[in-house]
Amino acid sequence: MKNPFLQEIFDPTIFSSEELKILGPKFKKITLKKGDVLLRSGEKVSYTHYVHIGCLRCYFIDEFGKDHTLQFAIKDWWISDYTAFFSGTKAMMNIECIKDTTLYRLSRKNMEQLYLDIPAFETFFRKKLEKRMEAFHRRTLNNLAFPAKDRYLSFVKTYPRIEQQVKNYHIASYLGITTESLSRIRKEIAQ
Repeated sequence: MKNPFLQEIFDPTIFSSEELKILGPKFKKITLKKGDVLLRSGEKVSYTHYVHIGCLRCYFIDEFGKDHTLQFAIKDWWISDYTAFFSGTKAMMNIECIKDTTLYRLSRKNMEQLYLDIPAFETFFRKKLEKRMEAFHRRTLNNLAFPAKDRYLSFVKTYPRIEQQVKNYHIASYLGITTESLSRIRKEIAQ
């Protein structure tokens, strides 16, 4: 049984026809417009989402109303408030669509069942989580130890296709700098 969206999501993992029959119904296709909100702080988090098309931004608003971008999600990325998703607590994050987006949604309940039913599925997500943890630690260390210019260059390397798609203040928020500092860094690099 051919299922192009499942093959795309789980590449390079190969599932049998029987496994694909189990996997397919567990995913729900969601289409959102630019500006739509996928998740609001305080909501229950029951889903993780695979980005098929589009761009999303995961952010936190602090007690002073300042916006802190934690992640962008583009094609072939997964996004959710994972602290809330895995712990069963309410969302701390907000997720908004920066571009028109098509997602495939998977519930926590279905994910747990698929872990039991299809060992290769569990292996796939374990490897995804390992890479996510590595990237999270690298980003944390970069923010603590490196100047803004180096953080910007790391951002461009991590998100090579995204810079033209997102607003400057979103990039500045992700880097923990002002938009003026971002402009100054870009000017310096261009020279």
